[in-house]
Amino acid sequence: MTPFEYVTVLISIILGLGITQIITGVADIIHQWEQIKLYWPHMLWIVFVFFLHVEEWWVIYDLREIETWELSRFLFVILYPINLFILARILFPFGSNESGTDFKDFYFNNYKKFFAGVMVLSVLALLENLFISHFEFKDQFNQLILLLVLGIIVYKNYTAEWLHKVIVILLYAVLLASMIVRDLKIGPDL
Repeated sequence: MTPFEYVTVLISIILGLGITQIITGVADIIHQWEQIKLYWPHMLWIVFVFFLHVEEWWVIYDLREIETWELSRFLFVILYPINLFILARILFPFGSNESGTDFKDFYFNNYKKFFAGVMVLSVLALLENLFISHFEFKDQFNQLILLLVLGIIVYKNYTAEWLHKVIVILLYAVLLASMIVRDLKIGPDL
């Protein structure tokens, strides 16, 4: 077993736990369909966090070139999957609610915690991109903008529904654009 294979086992377990949280949460929504009221921006955040789990599992493969793993590097790399797991858990109500859940109310009661978690993800991604993957700072524009925008929304306690809808739509547009650009740079081969 290579050092990369060894360290990715725990990373994969944590990512799997996060995916399990999301799938279980969606199954609970389906199970309690008659008792809940969905909110589409919240549902898009659920899909987004699921995608981040899968993407993290995919891009972790880029770390296979690292031949020597120190505990400090491993602990730093594992922070991102741990934070993803926490985000997956924050997206769903804790425990069952017999009277049902209004996900719009749930979203606005919890968006600050969720956005703070996404901001931590942005900081971790920025640091990992700079110090482990050796990307240039100028290539971190998306991380910085996301950090700034979510930080302002949390700090100013903006609860305008239109703003939250625009944020999640723009996030998907940026995600799609960055995937296209990344695929064009990488090409069809893996």
